[in-house]
Amino acid sequence: MGMTDKARNKADELKGQAKERYGAATDNEQLQAEGATEAGKARTKQAGEHAKEAGRNVKDAFSG
Repeated sequence: MGMTDKARNKADELKGQAKERYGAATDNEQLQAEGATEAGKARTKQAGEHAKEAGRNVKDAFSG
């Protein structure tokens, strides 16, 4: 997983969290829900990237 992917996923997560907090502060349930969804998607992408990286590490450990 490249540093670019990590940074992009983290930025998306933070953007979603900010949107969620702003929605909560302004009593905008739709904005809050959108933010929660965006942050969740970013965390899911990050977890998938970590799983792929772990798989590569295991493969390298057995082949090396």
